[in-house]
Amino acid sequence: MNTQFQPIEMPSRLEQDYEELTAIVERYAQAEGVTATAWPALSFFRADTPSDRSCALYEPCLGLLLQGNKHVLVGEERLEQEYGHYLINSIDVPVTAQVVRASPQEPCLCITLRLDPLRIGEWLSEVKLPKPLNATARGIALSPASPEVLDPLLRLVRLLDSPQDLPLLAPLIERELIYRLLTGEQGARLAQIASAGGQGQQIARAIHWLRQHFNKPLRIAELAGMVNMSPSSLHHHFRQITAMSPLQYQKVLRLHEARRLLLTEGCDVATAAHRVGYESPSQFSREYSRQHGAPPLRDVMRLRAIGNMACVELDVPA
Repeated sequence: MNTQFQPIEMPSRLEQDYEELTAIVERYAQAEGVTATAWPALSFFRADTPSDRSCALYEPCLGLLLQGNKHVLVGEERLEQEYGHYLINSIDVPVTAQVVRASPQEPCLCITLRLDPLRIGEWLSEVKLPKPLNATARGIALSPASPEVLDPLLRLVRLLDSPQDLPLLAPLIERELIYRLLTGEQGARLAQIASAGGQGQQIARAIHWLRQHFNKPLRIAELAGMVNMSPSSLHHHFRQITAMSPLQYQKVLRLHEARRLLLTEGCDVATAAHRVGYESPSQFSREYSRQHGAPPLRDVMRLRAIGNMACVELDVPA
């Protein structure tokens, strides 16, 4: 009797890499929240249950989702991050993030690698981008993870188990990963912020000023002059990159910081409003309600009741 053997379907290289990455991240990220690693630019995130909306400041980074599902709100634009997709961010932008699918058996797991715009700029003279941008593009986007991106990321994470090799090899792998990102489908998006003299870099300078002075009065003409743009050009390109106007960007920064002050420092509403730059507590309360879905005191009481202090973390993607 002839016996025919059915071929065994082996997992693809991409699937194998995902499985190994997931196992390593779950081993290091034992507790919920952000877990720092021995390599400062690299961190892990874990959530065992769906979360309320949390405030975050996303810095330039690569964020890969390994399990679960997340929603990220940038201005009025919602990004739905699922398994197999990485988020690429080239600017500092305040967002509202929410874990929508997670369980103790299958936690939401993410990897975040901070990106240095200066190091990206070093590559631009040597890398031919796959296609130029026809216009200023949004600074944040999602892409499916390719083997070219996943492979160096896995090798970087593996180095955590070889601390003696980390200082020498991690910088080389990071450099390779930046090259892969620049030559991938989001390369031009990433490069626009690092291009010397470009509009993306001018907007990055405006963002840096707003982060340092978010509690000060904002005069668009003065900010435009600081970054060598006309007020109309600043407004247009700022909205294209961040999905917000400069005034909206400042407002979100203020309201995120106010939530942190109310929750973690025990400020009263009037004090928090004043510290983030509001002269009118009533205007502050109205804008806080629109941003966070409830007046300040009710919002704080709700968050304390559920123990969701993560709602005030201003951090990189997780």
